Amino acid sequence: MKIPSRILPIIVLSQFCCTSLWFAGNAVMPDLLMEFSLGAASLGHLTSAVQFGFILGTLSFAFFSIADRFSPSKVFFFCALLGAIFNLGTLFENNNLFSLIFFRFLTGYALAGIYPVGMKIASDYFEKGLGRSLGYLVGALVLGTAFPHLLKAVSTEIELAWRWVIYSTSILTLLGGILILFLVPDGPFRTRRLNKDFGLIFKVFRNTDFRSAAFGYFGHMWELYAFWAFIPVILSFYKQTNPSANFSIALSSFLIIGLGGVACILGGYVSEIKGLKKTAGSALFLSGICCCFSPVIFFLDSEILLICFLIFWGLVVIADSPLFSTLVARNVDPDARGTALTIVNCIGFSITIVSIQLLNYISAEISPAWLLIFLAPGPVFGLLALFRNKNLKT
Repeated sequence: MKIPSRILPIIVLSQFCCTSLWFAGNAVMPDLLMEFSLGAASLGHLTSAVQFGFILGTLSFAFFSIADRFSPSKVFFFCALLGAIFNLGTLFENNNLFSLIFFRFLTGYALAGIYPVGMKIASDYFEKGLGRSLGYLVGALVLGTAFPHLLKAVSTEIELAWRWVIYSTSILTLLGGILILFLVPDGPFRTRRLNKDFGLIFKVFRNTDFRSAAFGYFGHMWELYAFWAFIPVILSFYKQTNPSANFSIALSSFLIIGLGGVACILGGYVSEIKGLKKTAGSALFLSGICCCFSPVIFFLDSEILLICFLIFWGLVVIADSPLFSTLVARNVDPDARGTALTIVNCIGFSITIVSIQLLNYISAEISPAWLLIFLAPGPVFGLLALFRNKNLKT
């Protein structure tokens, strides 16, 4: 069956637009702290609020098998609409830490119907070349996640208010939802689940191959979002300890996170030659090495070396993400694929809260130069889970 050439580009563009919500708060965090008189620890709380909302959202979506029972395109649109509205709540003048956490939580909840549902839509169209397709899709997620940092850098340069970042990401999100609703109907390989199965989120884990892919993904997630969340903290610390350093924290954060989208796309192509398991394992191994050597980079006292190292880390830390999602999709029954992808995202993002809050706590006790070394157990766990199973379907 010939798939219209517009489908993948539209899914990718929509995913980019909608996932710009994710770090919209982080990109303007210094402004939020100043505007609403918040403490430094609010960074971890506000970031975790998005993750926690995403977790509860994915858990409820998986429990009710939303993406397998209803039109994924319509689910995507309505969640994009709600996410755009909740994101605007950040702009209320009388906000405090509690209300900001609440709005970021609701934004995260809406993202549960965007990121995993977008992968479900792609898997309903592309049975062959799914790794490559999800590489583009997760690449769009990465670029969307980094995009608010670029908006912040531009707004600072031309002296626009931080609110411009929030307005822009909400408009982009609404646009992404509209594109999916009107231009991407349900895919030809979609298998609809007619009945509710509240136990499905447990049944999928009885599959040994599925567990191996999922546990590899969990190790990857321990590292990923904590790394992304603390990039501005690490760069800010370096500038404080090296007054001669001359780089933009916002622009550097965008490059470190955003260039990872290129790695996702390249990883999808490489996996078709080397295999999903080997390619994902190589990226996870390299990011684990970066965790272990991260303190050394601070003591070499070179801002060019620091930025290059973090860009390389930003490439390998995300390159395996679409590959793990592809492994999950391939090692589960088609009529449970949406639920499987959603519950794996749910657990994976639950893990990110633990790692983010761990770094948030430790950052008050030790020098930020040593902070990222605590992410190393994630890649170790993921590699063990991935390579213990010799029969994983790739």
